[in-house]
Amino acid sequence: MAAGVLEAARDAYARRAWTRADHLFRRAAEAAPLIPADVERLAVAAYMLGFDDRRIDALAQAHEGHLRDGDRLGAVRVAFWLVVHLALCGEIGRATGWRGRAHRLVEPGDGDCPERGYLASADSLCSMVAGDWAAMRAAAAEAVAVGERFGDRDLVALGLIDLGRAMIEEGDVADGLGALDEAMLAAAADELSPVATGFVYCSVIEGCHLTYELERAGEWTLALTEWCEQQPDLVPFTGTCLIHRAEILQVRGALDEAFAHARRARERLAERRGARAAGEACYRCGEILRIRGDLAGAERAFADARRYGREPHPGLALIRLAQGRVDAACAAIRSALEAARPIDRARLLPAHVEIALAAGDLDGARASCEEIEDLARRNGRTMLLACAAGARGAVELAAGDARGAVPPLRRATRLWLELDAPYEAACARVLIAQACRSSGDGETADLELRAAHEGFAGMGLDPARAGSGSGPGGSGAADPGHGLTPRELQVLRRLATGESNKAIAAWLGVSRRTVDRHVSNLYAKLRVSSRAAATAWAYEHELV
Repeated sequence: MAAGVLEAARDAYARRAWTRADHLFRRAAEAAPLIPADVERLAVAAYMLGFDDRRIDALAQAHEGHLRDGDRLGAVRVAFWLVVHLALCGEIGRATGWRGRAHRLVEPGDGDCPERGYLASADSLCSMVAGDWAAMRAAAAEAVAVGERFGDRDLVALGLIDLGRAMIEEGDVADGLGALDEAMLAAAADELSPVATGFVYCSVIEGCHLTYELERAGEWTLALTEWCEQQPDLVPFTGTCLIHRAEILQVRGALDEAFAHARRARERLAERRGARAAGEACYRCGEILRIRGDLAGAERAFADARRYGREPHPGLALIRLAQGRVDAACAAIRSALEAARPIDRARLLPAHVEIALAAGDLDGARASCEEIEDLARRNGRTMLLACAAGARGAVELAAGDARGAVPPLRRATRLWLELDAPYEAACARVLIAQACRSSGDGETADLELRAAHEGFAGMGLDPARAGSGSGPGGSGAADPGHGLTPRELQVLRRLATGESNKAIAAWLGVSRRTVDRHVSNLYAKLRVSSRAAATAWAYEHELV
């Protein structure tokens, strides 16, 4: 009877029926102690069902079982997976302890063996946690070499994702993506163990997002979705998959569907150990709410993201800008840039350009624009090129060169449309309309503004409140009876011509803080959330 239960458990494991495998292995264990290999299978089933603590306990039990059987090298492999899971749960001390134990178990007399590759892979992971990319790259390359010598596909794939990540972090983007693609081929061909497959999928997609390789990210996210759907009771990897799908859908302009995915990801990930990914899900929810104009809801989501360890910028800084709190926005984005790793700066720099321009800091905006352009030249990805062109156009417009702003803004629009990113394309068109009107080409300005409005409307956003990087307002039509005071109308008209709050204050002869307050008040009355939204509203109602 016990033998039959054990065979059924192994069969369920092979079919990736994780709930049944978990149940049957535990039943078999009640009848007789499991051999270490079956305890490892039980650990995998528990992990695939989301039971992280049971996974770690089972791996520790399998480790002891291998040692009792005199299988030191088997114990090393189990220790490697303990390092991986504990590190991902944020328990770096315990992970480091298991790594040290694994190193002591491999003796000089063992010679060249696959386990030395797993030790190198553990070293690579610990180097990543420490941010030592050179050491990570060297250890990952060693893991790949050992895996290739012994035909260990898991080891090769895990080494490749670490090698690719280290290359990307060091700026070697093309070769890094090549290593990730090679690892993904093995995962997509179902050549790897279940847990290794999930790790490869998520690591490769994360690498694509880090390098702004949107099309690759979409392709591999679809593959991950299909893999997850083949295992209905799978828990890990599904939350991460939902986050990636939400980001792709947001870029594509499917905001309702994107928000539904991000919210489901937050719900799935919130209760798991080391739920840093839950912070990313919360941030994605906040970004979508910000774009919709629900600033209060977005701020709550960003607070949740911070609680899980995800810094809520640039989104929160852009909310401060939309609220008219320009000084707070400047301080927030500046702090975020100072703390950011080089690879993360590109996500913050476009927001810094917008905030600096609102503060009248043209030099600061220009410096960030030049940094984005340099990153785009070195990276070559379409998304970064679009960000750089949009930043250049915004800076030239603010500097008073409306004609010079149009070519980069048109280039940004074209690139965003190539990426099927309607929101960003519509935002660029709002700026083109503003530049054309400033240079006396009202007819083209009207055409561009109409195209922008159609883009926003296609995403379910109110075209009368078209937004910029700070996001348009929410739903509902703008009220022609705006209730603005004469002074607020003056501020709105100057704002719509591209002047910063500092310049408006100088023109009015009042303090910058007074203008900030006027801007905040008119945003609230018009129910908009950004300068471009207010500009679009002003042109729509022929106030400029």
